[in-house]
Amino acid sequence: MAQHTEQLDKVDNVQVNEHLPVSATDAETTQLGHLANQEDHEVGKLESFKKYPWACAWCIYAVWCVLLVSFENQASGNVIGIPEFRKDFGHAITAADGSTTYVIDAQWQSAFQGAPVASAIVGALGCGQLADWLGRRMVVALCLVVTFAAVTMEFVATTNGVFFGGKFLNGFVVGALASVTVTYIGEIAPLALRGMLTCLTALAYTLGPLVVALIVNWTGVYTNRWAYRAVFCSQYGFAAISAIFWPFMPESPWWLASKERPEQALKALSGLGYKGEEGVKKLALITNTLNEVRKETEGVTYLECFRRSNLRRTIISILPLSIQALSGIAFAASYSTYYMQLAGFTTEMSFKLQIVQQVISLVGNTMSWYLVDRMGRRNLTFYGLFLNLGGRLGFIFGGLSCICLVYLWFYQPETAGRTYEELDEMFIKKIPARKFKSYKTDAQAMGEAVKDEKSGY
Repeated sequence: MAQHTEQLDKVDNVQVNEHLPVSATDAETTQLGHLANQEDHEVGKLESFKKYPWACAWCIYAVWCVLLVSFENQASGNVIGIPEFRKDFGHAITAADGSTTYVIDAQWQSAFQGAPVASAIVGALGCGQLADWLGRRMVVALCLVVTFAAVTMEFVATTNGVFFGGKFLNGFVVGALASVTVTYIGEIAPLALRGMLTCLTALAYTLGPLVVALIVNWTGVYTNRWAYRAVFCSQYGFAAISAIFWPFMPESPWWLASKERPEQALKALSGLGYKGEEGVKKLALITNTLNEVRKETEGVTYLECFRRSNLRRTIISILPLSIQALSGIAFAASYSTYYMQLAGFTTEMSFKLQIVQQVISLVGNTMSWYLVDRMGRRNLTFYGLFLNLGGRLGFIFGGLSCICLVYLWFYQPETAGRTYEELDEMFIKKIPARKFKSYKTDAQAMGEAVKDEKSGY
């Protein structure tokens, strides 16, 4: 007991200065990390907003960058529903009654939709390497540069080839930004707000399409190229605002700590609201987690993602995001206006129905802010997919949705309210998915012990 008290006394005497290295032993760092882990659990949502306004602000900035992704995804499908776009990029078909309509060849429709998905996959996979090498901040900068070039190609395009090139190029940005922004939010968001701030990325996936629907409803009936060019021109605004604030964006302290840059990590933490001793404790928590990860992954390759306990993590990391595509939601949302027109709705009515669809999505997403921590990620995903199963797009997406439901029920663990250190421990110990919610980790127990003994001392 005396030895443990002496260690705690050393922790109290650690010199705290966010501009200087922290000279603490491994034991002191470990104890500080466990203490920070416990304190993270004790801070509520409202208090987190008050204590860490800058961390929340930069999470919102990352969400704004996600708007570029959602806007581009929706625009690619919506413009096909604009008659002037089909006239400029398609060919005329004369009906039996003598009326003339314009359609885009099936291969070009597939290319406009499929190629950006292919490049987005490459962007998402390559983003991980780039983000680990250059940092989250520089990846965002590269994405902004590329998106300005890609949007320009889309805006000035008068041929299918040039338009295809712009969509294909922007696909890399879509994949990279979709990955790096969620990673960044997860790394800088206060624990109590991590679920809600992550849900804001889903809000961006709703707001972007809503803005597209409003613009198309306004300009889509024009009889000149501004009927569809207005959509692409609007992307400049989203990208410009992201570019204006980028120079002030703090780097992720997790990335800095992983690169053995504790002074810069402390400075980044200070910019996020973790000042003084609080910043040192937060850095200790990050260091503890990274050390545990290094022990497990030292000397391994990406093949380890598909071996032993890591395969489970890989599946759990990939499938929840994949469910959106597998359920057909993304497909239905992107092409809904065009299919409404094919079903007999007028052009104007199809644009209005698209707005209604996006408003309903917005309401559903806003409800998830409250439900994500009350119901949990697993339950919210399961019952949300179950409710959307009715009226699914044919037997293909219906069948895939049923498979997703089985996966969510038996395999997906609940991660709400857990720090990365706790999640890492539970995966290493192979805790069953059903026990994730109630399991008490060693990190929690040690954090409580350190706090109790420190209070008693």
